[in-house]
Amino acid sequence: MSAATATASALPEFRAAGTDLSERRRSGLSRGPIVDLAATPGTIGVSWAADGSARIGAFTTIAMIAADRRIAAAYPGVAAAAQGLATPQIRHLATLGGNLAQRSRCWYFRNPQIDCLKKGGSDCPARSGNHLYHAAFDLGPCVAPHPSTMAMALLAYDATVTTDQRSRLTLADLLGDGTNGTADHLLAPGERIEAIDLPAPLASERAAYKRAISRTYAEWPLVEVCARTVLTGGTFRQVRIAAGGIAPVPLRLTACEAALEGKPADVENIAQAAQLATSGARPLPMTGYKLALLVGLVRDVVEQIAE
Repeated sequence: MSAATATASALPEFRAAGTDLSERRRSGLSRGPIVDLAATPGTIGVSWAADGSARIGAFTTIAMIAADRRIAAAYPGVAAAAQGLATPQIRHLATLGGNLAQRSRCWYFRNPQIDCLKKGGSDCPARSGNHLYHAAFDLGPCVAPHPSTMAMALLAYDATVTTDQRSRLTLADLLGDGTNGTADHLLAPGERIEAIDLPAPLASERAAYKRAISRTYAEWPLVEVCARTVLTGGTFRQVRIAAGGIAPVPLRLTACEAALEGKPADVENIAQAAQLATSGARPLPMTGYKLALLVGLVRDVVEQIAE
């Protein structure tokens, strides 16, 4: 028996829809007791404040978010990200809270016979092994990209997270900065997500989302981008661009944002800003291709917004 098998997680785990947990149970990666969660008032559905801000309960399914016309109008990047996630079957079960707190999709982590940092091991086997789908921004000891599409989209919207123990957590508070290779999130043992708050949309705000995948359907993104901005008088204001699939946490592309802020929304400015998407990148030997995908996606989504 390998060390990884011997130390497979025996800690209690929460189960809502269980779309991720079920797979880890079948593989033997999760062996501890299960604590079933049930929706309580305020943890399912969307509530709207008088200022137009929204609170989405953690038990709200991805399908509900994808189909909500008011969310699509106020937060089109969030709706589009939900629409592109997984398959219809998964979207109808998976919850927003579960998506934010899901575990790594790295094939070394998912193999119960292989040790890794997230299972108490001493190193990241993907770093010296097959890391074709891993990080292009090498931020820490683990090079698995963060799996949550919704976290990436919510980052672009400056969303905050409320748990049963803490309130108004930023996405960085929830997920960290990518330098902790032992955890997928910073929730304390027994802490559970209850709601996600989105600020009121700005006047003349626009947004778009796009992903690059290795096959046409039901695939995890190689790279994904969500961009939002206020577009007034043909000029970009309040630019936010987030990317996923490229680092151990979703990233804000601040160099791109700064290059677009206050600039006319023309093709030349967009192309120049998109080139800055790779600022700070440290690709692994097999992940350099993601940088070209990232530049292309940033250009595509911002051009879509500017149309």
